[in-house]
Amino acid sequence: MDFFDVISQRRSIRKYKDDPVPRDMIEQIMETARLAPSWHNNQCWRFIVVTDPESKEAVHDAVSDENPCKKGLKQAPVAILACASPEDSGRRDGKDYYLVDVGIALEHVCLAAKALGLGTCWIGVIDEKLLREKFGVPENFRVVAMTPLGYPDKDPSQRPRKDLSELAFREKWGSPLTDPR
Repeated sequence: MDFFDVISQRRSIRKYKDDPVPRDMIEQIMETARLAPSWHNNQCWRFIVVTDPESKEAVHDAVSDENPCKKGLKQAPVAILACASPEDSGRRDGKDYYLVDVGIALEHVCLAAKALGLGTCWIGVIDEKLLREKFGVPENFRVVAMTPLGYPDKDPSQRPRKDLSELAFREKWGSPLTDPR
């Protein structure tokens, strides 16, 4: 699949088939996370790939019942926990770059999954304490986000997106990039 098609066709998947994801595909996806850029190349992220049904129950329990991704998390054959060490990344001008670092790496996961015909759904509101205890995450790491991973059982349409003229500016704020001048 063409790179730009991957980006334009990626969706948050909330319904999955129960078909297993081959191990080599999981490893290929995780390799893309390993290659992601990070603050000073410190690679502060770590990932836990969960496929055991009992362990996946704890992942499912770490998400609020109000979260629309919760049902899909239970259906998907794989869950990926994205962890990061704030100590192994930078902090500058009040910004914690471990969040940026793990965000980039997890987005690599989401895009690679799409390229391979798989689906994901970024989940950031989680019970970090439950996940930390269940999966033995060291105290110096944060569980930042997670995603289900599996074959989509539904191909949702694209959600509304703002126009590029509202999001990207030429030379100064408010001067649309798409302005023909």
